[in-house]
Amino acid sequence: MSNGQQPSANTGRRRMGGPGPGPGRGPRRGGPPGPHGRMMPVEKPKNFRKTFFRLLHYIRPHLVPLTIVLVLAVVGTVFNTVGPKIMGEATTVLFEGMMSRMRGVDGAAVDFGRIAKILRLLIILYGVSALFRYFEQIIMAGISQRTIYHLRNEVSEKIVRLPLKFYDSHAHGDILSRMANDIDLIGNTLQQGLAQVIEAIITIVGVLAMMIWISGWMTLITLFTLPAAFVITRIVTGYSQRYFARRQEELGQLNGHVEEMLGGHLVVKAFNYEKRSTEEFNHINEKLYDSSWKAEFVTGIIMPLLNLVNNISYVAVAVVGGIFVTQGRIPIGDVQAFIQYSRQFTRPIDTAANVINVFQSTIAAAERVFELLDEEEQVPEKENALADFQAKGNVRFEHVKFGYTPGKLLMHDINIDVKSGQTVAIVGPTGAGKTTLVNLLMRFYEVNGGRITIDGVDIRDLKRDTLRSIFGMVLQDTWLFKGTIRDNIAYGKKGATTEEVIAAAKAAQVDHFIRTLPDGYDTVLNEDASNISQGQKQLLTIARAILADPEILILDEATSSVDTRTEILIQKAMGELMKGRTNFVIAHRLSTIRDADLIMVMQHGDVVESGTHAELLAANGVYADIYNSQFSTEDFDQPGDFSAEGVFS
Repeated sequence: MSNGQQPSANTGRRRMGGPGPGPGRGPRRGGPPGPHGRMMPVEKPKNFRKTFFRLLHYIRPHLVPLTIVLVLAVVGTVFNTVGPKIMGEATTVLFEGMMSRMRGVDGAAVDFGRIAKILRLLIILYGVSALFRYFEQIIMAGISQRTIYHLRNEVSEKIVRLPLKFYDSHAHGDILSRMANDIDLIGNTLQQGLAQVIEAIITIVGVLAMMIWISGWMTLITLFTLPAAFVITRIVTGYSQRYFARRQEELGQLNGHVEEMLGGHLVVKAFNYEKRSTEEFNHINEKLYDSSWKAEFVTGIIMPLLNLVNNISYVAVAVVGGIFVTQGRIPIGDVQAFIQYSRQFTRPIDTAANVINVFQSTIAAAERVFELLDEEEQVPEKENALADFQAKGNVRFEHVKFGYTPGKLLMHDINIDVKSGQTVAIVGPTGAGKTTLVNLLMRFYEVNGGRITIDGVDIRDLKRDTLRSIFGMVLQDTWLFKGTIRDNIAYGKKGATTEEVIAAAKAAQVDHFIRTLPDGYDTVLNEDASNISQGQKQLLTIARAILADPEILILDEATSSVDTRTEILIQKAMGELMKGRTNFVIAHRLSTIRDADLIMVMQHGDVVESGTHAELLAANGVYADIYNSQFSTEDFDQPGDFSAEGVFS
């Protein structure tokens, strides 16, 4: 940590976490039941109207294809809606022909020719409807994918422009969730939900119109059941929401417990915690089982009750329709068509309700994406910022002031003058501001006052990529990506040749190890580079820095977590790397910095002492206290111990 509150730069991998959308992230609100009566999670946006119209801005370029989709949806749905009415005519023709024959009417017969024409018409209607929906889905897929393509690009470009403080204050899991899950949800809703809502609305209107056309009385019977279904759903979901909220909370506890036990399995085994861990898991699991069972049971009641209401409506319609047929008020085919329409009527209502439910979550997802896009960006570069700059390595901090929060300074007046080729060590307790100092030097953060210069040029007068190309970093937290060893070393220089990669590996004392691997430089490191040791990772990062050939080098206690033999190799590699450069060394073990040209002691963000090792010991101040707390006088007097020869040469 660079101070008592703020984390240091994101120089290594962090464990993913944060409020991602997956299960176990805490309770979520339950919404109205989805298909088959299951609860659908709803996350409501803070400002629906504002986010909705902003999302429309991304859809506006696709108005023409959207209009085509609307036309296709309308025509396809209309064709599909008139189908039952036409099929009813076939039933009427068949019924009337059979009844005429039963009455003994001369020449009476079933008009199979007319029935065949009706069936051909039905096949054409349903075929055209299916074809229209096929093209509708293809066009909507293109619209949604192009929309999220542009949205992803915008987010990606935004991520590059965000300052380091954004990453320090946001969990990586949350950022990934916004870039992946939230944008995917937007795309899926655009592709499926929009078309479904259009079709549902047209179907409801069309089916209702056909039902009224056939029989107003039977339509009233069907509509009479809707309030009953609504009341049943409202009552049951009122109970089930509580159980679903409790289930999500307990699921979060269970996942948290499992993640904790898996992440710390060595500690669990070392302290014989397995039994207690299992007991705790069983306790949480039992509570989860209880709430899950109740949630599913209560939710499962909805469909049987709704089916009961629908069946009552079905019986009533059938009875009334039969009476109307006997009275000659409507043909029997219309009764058949009406029963089909009554079955279709509730389906688009359920679909529209579920899509609107999902749409709420989609707007909430879009709101999170837009929050990311609205984040404060790093200070823009000057129009005349230098893109071509050859640094010699002279660095000055002139009355630098800095604070992470406005009005609360961490650094009050930092003044440092480093000559080209000098080695500067920065020491101090955790939270003293050591890493913050180098973050300011690389312009990961902007100073609140004063200035930092390289060879007399204010770093704000340089383009950021030009400035950062001057530096090379070897950090305590190694970062290697999934790929070959060759590619990981070549990361330090664009277009590096194989010969340059091998030369850098030899200088870093890692060439021999690489050649012992079955695939040599083509060995693929896994995602966490766990197939090589910590010391070998560190040597590879040093090779990468050597290949980059920077004018200024930043070292952050690169040997703190390796064995003695590997430490010697790393020290030799670092000595090779540091030759002829300006070096900033963040040190925790003072044995590694005795021969530094300048040692700066930091406390609470400010430099409280500076000088050589001998000068600081003679001053008997903070440095002397830190040094004496690490080493005894006898150890210091022994020849060869803590010699910088092993580090810087």
